[in-house]
Amino acid sequence: MSARTKARKRALDILFQADVRGEDIPVMLAVEAKRAAAEPAREASWLYARDIVDGIIDNSDAIDEQITLAAKDWSMARMPTVDRALLRIGVWEILYNEQVPTAVAIDEAVELAKEFSTDESASFVHGVLARVARSN
Repeated sequence: MSARTKARKRALDILFQADVRGEDIPVMLAVEAKRAAAEPAREASWLYARDIVDGIIDNSDAIDEQITLAAKDWSMARMPTVDRALLRIGVWEILYNEQVPTAVAIDEAVELAKEFSTDESASFVHGVLARVARSN
């Protein structure tokens, strides 16, 4: 598994925990930063995870707007927590990270949806991210 795939999982954990606990994302990021400092062997995945989460924090309104527009008939509140987090990661990578090809961003989000969410989530995540990619 690549360092970026591990980083996406770490970012998913941070976003998921913040959402479930009702905490601000920067608070959960600080908790994870403290943990990461004690795990120097995992530094490569931590650095990209932090980039993802910082990027989502910095662009949260625009990212959520893109998701809302592309998720036909689905409000953000109605989405499973994991899907919401994966969509935020995917949209950030598509719109704000030129180093990640759009197809890779979509594929990685879909694979994580298959692993961590509902049976229908992979196709839902794929559809939303594909619509975001086409519209930008």
